[in-house]
Amino acid sequence: METINQPCRWFLFQGDQLLLRKEGDTYAVPYGESSPVAVERSSQVDYNGGEPARVAAIKGLPEESDLYELVGLRASWDLLPKAVYDQAGKAYQLLYWDLHSRFCPACGTPTEQISPIAKRCPACHHEIYPTISAAIIVLIRRGDSILLVRARNFRGTFHGLVAGFVEVGETLEECVRREVREETGLEIDHITYFGNQPWPYPSGLMIGFVADYVSGELKLQEDELSRGAFYTKDNLPEIPRKLSLARRLIDWWLEQRP
Repeated sequence: METINQPCRWFLFQGDQLLLRKEGDTYAVPYGESSPVAVERSSQVDYNGGEPARVAAIKGLPEESDLYELVGLRASWDLLPKAVYDQAGKAYQLLYWDLHSRFCPACGTPTEQISPIAKRCPACHHEIYPTISAAIIVLIRRGDSILLVRARNFRGTFHGLVAGFVEVGETLEECVRREVREETGLEIDHITYFGNQPWPYPSGLMIGFVADYVSGELKLQEDELSRGAFYTKDNLPEIPRKLSLARRLIDWWLEQRP
């Protein structure tokens, strides 16, 4: 086990599974001066206005396994206070970055960590920072209905919103138009910013928009989407869970309906 000088939260991951301590019917992130399980090495995580924490990868459960459980990071949203879940998301993104930046991308030399969010190559001095992949997600309105689609990579049976990654050289609004056109064949207008959300699966930022249908017949991009249709408030299919920006957009639209 690793020991430090002051108590802190330990965000310990096996893959995308977060180690939680069971306390009766509740769960909590392990807290103390020592990690409850051996780690190869841990890194500091800094939070604005919060206590520092540590993050590390682990190989298995601690010996007192009846007190601990590995829980998927997404599933931990149901078990932890939102502030702690958000901290876990940042910790996981930093761990993912650490595991994928061990060597300099310019010359291949092993990198050295110089701060919680920076590494430097000792040979060519190239600096590396955590990468965030920006993606748009858009709620498309047509009269009293909205477009809901089922992506082929979705788990479960729910329908969500059109989404996609921002490409080099385009604005967010250009990305919205392109993704909608590519995935559905539709033209839209009145693109309005809604909000954003860190999405640590593994390291993204979702940026939400609302737009209005203008023209076109729905033609799904078959390698991306398996289903899609416009739905009214009274005939919605299963929709995303409340942890997602997609659900916030849909709930916002439902609140506008009479």
